Amino acid sequence: MRTGILFLVSPFATETSTVDKTNTIVSISPIAHVKLLELRDAETEGAQLGLRLEILSQPGEDFRYDLSFDFFTKAAFSDEVRTIDGLKIIIPAKDVESFQGATIDHSDSQGLLIRNPNKPIAPKIEGLVNDDEISAEIETIVTAEVNPMLAAHGGFVTFAGHDKEGTAYFTMGGGCHGCSMSKQTMLEGVGTMVSEKIPAIVKVRDLTDHSTGANPFYS
Repeated sequence: MRTGILFLVSPFATETSTVDKTNTIVSISPIAHVKLLELRDAETEGAQLGLRLEILSQPGEDFRYDLSFDFFTKAAFSDEVRTIDGLKIIIPAKDVESFQGATIDHSDSQGLLIRNPNKPIAPKIEGLVNDDEISAEIETIVTAEVNPMLAAHGGFVTFAGHDKEGTAYFTMGGGCHGCSMSKQTMLEGVGTMVSEKIPAIVKVRDLTDHSTGANPFYS
């Protein structure tokens, strides 16, 4: 039995088999906890159900979540299962890192939502390099300068890699995704910040499809 609840929320609202079992991975605000228990207990077999949290979006896209009630006794061996004040939480292994430190909350205007301090993982695109010294320098600039600047607008960029011709590739998310000015912001602002400090990078390219919200390199 699954009760599907799909939430689309911005990643800005703030491993593996060796994960610390005392770490609940996510937290739940008191009001959200009450709402979730109400929903769970409304189910016929509520006592046997846990809240499954899963990320549906592709790398480089804004997080899209699926929240559903499922039998915690049937969780996959690789799933991480935690108990928070009587509520079982089930998280697939692939999503543990992306949920680390997130909070499930509730507001009168939005209902249940997830406040996630993490950013989507970078997309892997054939032909781009993202594990060399230049990539490390770009990541440092993005973390220390670019994203703090874009955070004022609720946005962020994710570095995907660079090619041999000196072009760095990014995707944009949060408030920058879909904004009519976001591409110009990236090319002029981000591009200038990166190229001024890393001579090997002469230009940047935005991989985000701002009209649909989908990464054009994925089908």
